[in-house]
Amino acid sequence: MIFRVENVTRGTSLGDSINLADSRQTRKTGLLKHTSLAPEHGLWIRPCEAIHTFFMKFAIDLVYIDKKLKVKKVREAVGPWRVSGCLSAHSVIELPVGVIAATRTVAGDQLTAVGQS
Repeated sequence: MIFRVENVTRGTSLGDSINLADSRQTRKTGLLKHTSLAPEHGLWIRPCEAIHTFFMKFAIDLVYIDKKLKVKKVREAVGPWRVSGCLSAHSVIELPVGVIAATRTVAGDQLTAVGQS
């Protein structure tokens, strides 16, 4: 499934083509096979409290959210060979670098997600 994710608090869009990784295999693979992430695209890993960027070829922004889609933590421009986590998160959205800054997303913001086929 693909989602459009918006920051309700800020009135901004995080992306309109956010793929869901909710199976063991899709969570394990993540973005490892990608060489970049196009604007408006991303990956929503659910459930997930921590990620690694081992073997990745590019940096990403991370938005950790709880089950009610409230932002728990953000991390900007996480480069390859890094580890990041948020124990209070239920899932994480991986986005192109610059999305967090452009949308002014911070911890405490409320997101909404609309599924598209």
